[in-house]
Amino acid sequence: MLRLILIGKTTDKHLDALIADYRQRLTHYLPFDIKIIPDLKQGKLSFEQQKTLEGERLLDAVPPNARLILLDERGTQFRSVDFAAYVQKQMAATPNIVFAIGGPYGFSQAVYNRADDMLSLSKMTFSHQMIRLLFIEQLYRAMTILRNEPYHHE
Repeated sequence: MLRLILIGKTTDKHLDALIADYRQRLTHYLPFDIKIIPDLKQGKLSFEQQKTLEGERLLDAVPPNARLILLDERGTQFRSVDFAAYVQKQMAATPNIVFAIGGPYGFSQAVYNRADDMLSLSKMTFSHQMIRLLFIEQLYRAMTILRNEPYHHE
């Protein structure tokens, strides 16, 4: 099973609709779910305090036997075909894979310490809301590449 953990709901209804579309498409290929960790509404927290609390909640949502892969600007970048091979290799190694997209301030050190790997979708910076759509589309693209379906064109 693949899971995507997000910090906070997607606030843009257009992005949310596109994410829902790709989420539905993915369920034709494999068990896939999205777990949303609620936003912290406490405005008096420092960035570090917020990252720490979000990190605790995120780690609580990761099964102990799961491989945790963070989407992080310092992670490895892949071409889409190489990402498909990476996902295939991960799925062959373990039945539980969790990808995580942090909140607006990133991940706590505890989350980095627990992570098994880190991926980056680009050298450019995107909002944590936008990266959700980009990642889920790439995950769908990976599934079509692995099945040799016509969605991906090189």
